[in-house]
Amino acid sequence: MAVSNKRLHPIFILFLLYGIATFLLCATPIGKNAHAFSAPESFSDLAEAVKPGVVNIRTVKTIKGGSPVFRHFFGSPFGGNRNPFDEFFGSPHGDGQQRDFKQRSLGSGFVIDNEGFIVTNNHVIEDAHQIKVILSNDKEFDAELVGRDPKTDLALIKIKGSKALRPLELGDSEKLKVGTWVVAIGSPFGLEQTVTAGIVSAKGRIIGSGPYDDFIQTDASINPGNSGGPLLNMDGEVIGINTAIIASGQGIGFAIPINLAKGIIDQLKDKGEVTRGWLGVGIQDLTPELADYYGLEAEKGVLVTQVFEGDPADKAGIKVNDIILFVDDKRVATGRELSSMIANTSVGHKTKIDLIRDGRKKSVTVTLSKRDDDEKVIASKKRDNDELGIEVTNLNSDIARRFGIDGNENGVLVTDVTDGSDAQKADVRQGDIIKEINHKTVKDRNDFASLMKKNKNDKIIKLLVKRRNAGYVVVKIER
Repeated sequence: MAVSNKRLHPIFILFLLYGIATFLLCATPIGKNAHAFSAPESFSDLAEAVKPGVVNIRTVKTIKGGSPVFRHFFGSPFGGNRNPFDEFFGSPHGDGQQRDFKQRSLGSGFVIDNEGFIVTNNHVIEDAHQIKVILSNDKEFDAELVGRDPKTDLALIKIKGSKALRPLELGDSEKLKVGTWVVAIGSPFGLEQTVTAGIVSAKGRIIGSGPYDDFIQTDASINPGNSGGPLLNMDGEVIGINTAIIASGQGIGFAIPINLAKGIIDQLKDKGEVTRGWLGVGIQDLTPELADYYGLEAEKGVLVTQVFEGDPADKAGIKVNDIILFVDDKRVATGRELSSMIANTSVGHKTKIDLIRDGRKKSVTVTLSKRDDDEKVIASKKRDNDELGIEVTNLNSDIARRFGIDGNENGVLVTDVTDGSDAQKADVRQGDIIKEINHKTVKDRNDFASLMKKNKNDKIIKLLVKRRNAGYVVVKIER
């Protein structure tokens, strides 16, 4: 027994050490910064420090006429029930006219300097004939509108006469990481100086509110009245402007990144309006099929589908089917990124565009002009065939090789079909080769554009197309 015990002793020690090591590994948090995963003990110091820089905004708007639509959906702006007899038998005044309504709304904002400039949302102050700002010390001031930008839902207002302003510091939203703690402060439902905390749930959210969507998503509680208030990091810096919520979802709020807002705020402060750079192209994102079609290893880049005649891109020599990769040496992955980069570049700036054309890299310099946000003007620059939803390109030897077709083939290749368009409903497909339009031969894009213009008033357009693995097909498009 003694000999047996001596032989087992080293093994016993080995197992004991192994057990201790396993216990320590399981009991110890992984990573040297594991403590960072715990919630802050308190947000009170941060809230106290930034409180003087957050304001409550109250506005009054006049709704002219009080139309039946307004009454049906909104009722009395002061609460209470409508009198159903008024709906059927008219106004008690007997004049048959509806009185104007005063619509009151609430919002938030934050001070950015000692001159009295305050940032908020455009939808908070839009069409208001009276704007009042209430500071954290309960002092009230009339505010004047400096400028607004509906495209990004930002506005700048100003108050005068206060000596107790405490501007908030603007941070860097690019450095913000998903999972980071953030604090929202505002006046939800008129409850002034309400503080809520949460984390950054996501970045770069697109919610369909406009052409420059790029929202920070947070689960910090945001409600009606929070609009225009600051979203702050744990250093008390503004990294976003609370803007939108999903009404049916809890814990889902959105804020405009402060880096997107900075340039807009500066322009509103200096000029009272926003001017954006304009390139003058129609674009689309690269799909895996298009990336393969153009021989690109990655799906990063933006395909040029239109070049507006006489606009900066046209003057610089950019052509349809060019693939834009870089703007001023910054990588462009999507059309939304390209639009944002160009819009945030000053008018007159000489912008370097790196692109690929026919498989070769090329650089051009474009002098940006001012973007005209009048949709009618922009729409007038679109090609006649856009209403059908077809984008085409000329056939060349490289395209013919990739699609396995005869290099001497005449016609135009369909590169894109717009979702929901007449062309899609008629089953025009990407990759179709259009040979004829209403029995007229199509040799290239010029023929295509000319025939489409000639037949633009026709209710039915017949296309003879050559489709891979199907041969010739007739497609009838009904407008």
